[in-house]
Amino acid sequence: MSEDLPLRVVVVPVTPFQQNCSLIWCPSSGKGALVDPGGDADRLRQAIAANGVTLEKILITHAHLDHAGAAADLAAEFGVPIEGPHPDDQFWIDRIEDAGRQYNMPWCKRFTPDRWLDDGQTVTVGDQTFEVLHCPGHTPGHVVFFHRDLRVAFVGDVLFQGSIGRTDFPRGNHQDLVDAITGKLWPLGDDVTFVPGHGPTSTFGRERRTNPFVADQVLAG
Repeated sequence: MSEDLPLRVVVVPVTPFQQNCSLIWCPSSGKGALVDPGGDADRLRQAIAANGVTLEKILITHAHLDHAGAAADLAAEFGVPIEGPHPDDQFWIDRIEDAGRQYNMPWCKRFTPDRWLDDGQTVTVGDQTFEVLHCPGHTPGHVVFFHRDLRVAFVGDVLFQGSIGRTDFPRGNHQDLVDAITGKLWPLGDDVTFVPGHGPTSTFGRERRTNPFVADQVLAG
């Protein structure tokens, strides 16, 4: 994002899954948040220090281990709250330690969010405000963080450049995911840039034109 914008973003890929953890902060206040700190806590600490950010919270889009595995430790270390995901992801939080052992990610720990999130709520990062959209399908409690003025969204594993989130996990639902993308994300505008949970950024407009799963012409049949 441009240096003169009121929000800064540094994307730090973490875990063997190369999940995009975003360090976002408000330059006017110096306060920031980690979005989906799945692991590699040392790298995240370095990013926080290198950019002079005062961490004030952790935001979670959904509770898969590569997005939330390091949240408990980092929240305790920095003394900050965890906000998100939606309560329907409780069962993923309950099994995060077992998943960590399965994938050799021993840092994964259960946590209780200080604030569960739901559709229509907002979260703040410094002086900036993000809207919360509940977008189930990949997981039932997945949320998206959207900054309306800056036209940027942090979408977790709902949508990727050229793809969409998997729905073959427990309680995943393909139709719910497609409905969330087309019913909640597309109306936000083609000009919205999104940071996905994996891979490069894109725009909603590009995906509406080219995404083989949810492009307008694909869904039109």
